[in-house]
Amino acid sequence: MGDTEAAAKRLKVLEGITHLEISEEVDNFSRTLINYGILPQQSLEDVLHVAVSCVHGMNYLLTWNCKHIANAEKRGEIERICAEFEYVHPIICTPEELIKGD
Repeated sequence: MGDTEAAAKRLKVLEGITHLEISEEVDNFSRTLINYGILPQQSLEDVLHVAVSCVHGMNYLLTWNCKHIANAEKRGEIERICAEFEYVHPIICTPEELIKGD
């Protein structure tokens, strides 16, 4: 299966799922994560994934990005900043970690 075909399959699975908005609050919190040095500005997509999930109160943030997001050191820092700004942090894990609990 080529990349285009795999991407199309993933998009098909997402049909009908509610999309979370990148609001001003999300934008502000993403800048906070960058300013605190939690995530690098060059990885804006990663920063936005974290900020969107925190601001919208998601229970889980699933990611395969173990460099910037599903990283034991980053998880603790993200949790600390969320608490400081009164956001409930999501459980950050890879899909495999979530499935193991099933």
